[in-house]
Amino acid sequence: MPSSTASTMPWRISLAVALALLAGTALAAENEIADYDTCTALVKRDPEAGFESAIAWRDAGGGNAARHCVALALWALGQAKDAADRLEALARDMAEAEPYMRARLLDQAGLARLDGGNARAAAATISAALDLDPDNAELLIDRAEALAAANAYWEAIDDLNRAIDLAPGRADAYAFRAAAYRYVGSLELAIADANRAVALAPSDPSALLERGNVRRLMGDAAGARADWLAVATLAPKTPAAEAARTNLERLDVKVE
Repeated sequence: MPSSTASTMPWRISLAVALALLAGTALAAENEIADYDTCTALVKRDPEAGFESAIAWRDAGGGNAARHCVALALWALGQAKDAADRLEALARDMAEAEPYMRARLLDQAGLARLDGGNARAAAATISAALDLDPDNAELLIDRAEALAAANAYWEAIDDLNRAIDLAPGRADAYAFRAAAYRYVGSLELAIADANRAVALAPSDPSALLERGNVRRLMGDAAGARADWLAVATLAPKTPAAEAARTNLERLDVKVE
């Protein structure tokens, strides 16, 4: 699948989404939301300090918001499995919360499992999220990524087909589907999706990276080079740019 341009996990799901998730519960007093914001900001800046702060807050009665911050800290520290286990437990314990809120927690748990290298478990966890929120394009895209990581490309394509039906303006869904089609050898379908992704988001590094990948396989070295150079220029410090530079080196193009 195309490289993400988002920052390192667990920040693929924004803190704003997490805040919105917790805000629907009984624990979301104004000061608690402020404490949560402070905790997650510290986790992002300094995961070890954030973990210690989150544990202290939890032990002082911080409730579910503190537990969520602990899980994020563990994830940021590279303990993805432990983070996923805690996120799943939190989703179970919030049984009275709105289904879509619990689905977001399970989606985070699934992404943590994916980050920890267990793609099949990730897909299963995100499937549980989809049971709670079946028409959520974001969840379908996330499960597709997990399925693709497990080499289940046709299943990933099925999810992306549905995601695109639900959210036809999502460039990332087209880029992901282009990659899945590329992996199964359907290059005409892949280039159509890659072109669509770039048309929707002309400056998106992942879309350009994927179009370059497909162009190269179709024998269009000049087009691939142009796309990869654009990625390296637009987002030089991202995983997409690193992949683009590697591809350019293989084409014997010097990238400064």
